Amino acid sequence: MLSLLIVVVVSIVGLIPGQSETALGIELLASALVFGVTIAILSVESLPQGSEPAYWLWSRMFVRAIAVVPLVVGAISVLAEAGGGLYWIAGAIIGAIIGSVANAWVLLVEIQR
Repeated sequence: MLSLLIVVVVSIVGLIPGQSETALGIELLASALVFGVTIAILSVESLPQGSEPAYWLWSRMFVRAIAVVPLVVGAISVLAEAGGGLYWIAGAIIGAIIGSVANAWVLLVEIQR
């Protein structure tokens, strides 16, 4: 759910008219850090107590980071006015949607097996 909320917040922040690139970069970076810290805390709290295969843990972390990492890079890039900027943000949005669909697929289909 947080990944989809990231998409909504970033989209709203990006649609605010008349703001400078610096303001946009700060807003994006603040959003990315808040969501990143929240996702990290929830990820640590939800780790299974048993011994799970390493690939399973890494795949969960990848799905969670696929939205936050490009968002942080994009926000820093917007602030620096170099390095791709909003293209990273678009990648973060696509990553968040893909990660959310992957999680939904696991919840709806894989757990039933």
